[in-house]
Amino acid sequence: MIDKLESIEKRYEELSKSLSQKEVISNTELYKKYSKEFKELGDIVELYRKLKTINKELKDAEDLAKSDDSEMKELAKQEINDLTSEKEKILSDIKKLLLPKDPMEGRNIIMEIRAGVGGDEAALFAHDLFKMYFNYAEKKGWKVEIMDSHPTDIGGLKEIVFSISGKDVYKYLKYESGVHRVQRVPETEASGRIHTSTATVAVLPEAEEVDVKINPDDLRIDIYHSSGHGGQNVQKVATAIRIIHKPTGIMVTCQDERSQLQNKIKAMRILRARLYDLYQKQSEEKIVSQRRAQIGRGNRNERIRTYNFPQGRVTDHRINLSLYNLEEILEGNIDELVNALIEAEQKERLEMLEKGS
Repeated sequence: MIDKLESIEKRYEELSKSLSQKEVISNTELYKKYSKEFKELGDIVELYRKLKTINKELKDAEDLAKSDDSEMKELAKQEINDLTSEKEKILSDIKKLLLPKDPMEGRNIIMEIRAGVGGDEAALFAHDLFKMYFNYAEKKGWKVEIMDSHPTDIGGLKEIVFSISGKDVYKYLKYESGVHRVQRVPETEASGRIHTSTATVAVLPEAEEVDVKINPDDLRIDIYHSSGHGGQNVQKVATAIRIIHKPTGIMVTCQDERSQLQNKIKAMRILRARLYDLYQKQSEEKIVSQRRAQIGRGNRNERIRTYNFPQGRVTDHRINLSLYNLEEILEGNIDELVNALIEAEQKERLEMLEKGS
């Protein structure tokens, strides 16, 4: 590992010099590329330099521990313990930074939430989840754009599709894919019995046109009257779009915009993301030996989390974590959950790396 760190530090110093050269500064693309790499290596180099300083201090303390002075010897032993503990922490942090990054990490996402088992209560829960992610995105300074939605008469959501864009969106929200379960007494339940309902969440990294080539001949595009928003306009003009990708059978609808063109653009973004997700999964299945840690992307049919209202508890079943601040979590304060999932994935990937898998 030391050889690798030496190589990284050398590259970091080379980049530092390059970024001050006129020919690099005048080349926008090259300057941007070098700046990004310089920034990415910065944290590793900073930790490596701290590690070298600690190693030197450890050697000095070990020499001091050989002293005949018993008081000096005792002080040196204490310093060795403190420095060793600090060294282990730095080594752990370096290993995490050296883990290969998820190539999707910096991508924007398209998120899909659908009511599952539980009728109206499931639709109300789907709305609660949308509100949770919307509030979380606002706290992060991300932008949310609704692409398609199917509300119920009592304020629930049968389905909602929306995009979230900003810094490292996929990095933080990729863990949300799967089945979310709620246990609570519905307002409509006279006997006060606790009901269990579900909603499914899919998190798709948004794809660029270069990522997925779509043959127009493979598409069937239907235009129909929207049943959603848009006022009188929806009665007069058919603006809703349905796109079917014939080779895969994937169907996308979009009706939230007033214009047919805007709905088509959004529908194509959703289709591209779904196809990209499908192709990524097929590729991962073929390369089992290089698969990601299972925490990274939950299967959509896998129950990942329970929201228990009587106990005020949220439990993530993948990492056996229970938190007793359900109301705060539903208001979008999900950092504790997300950070625990990131840490668990890093730990699992480190263990896999150390085993040589």
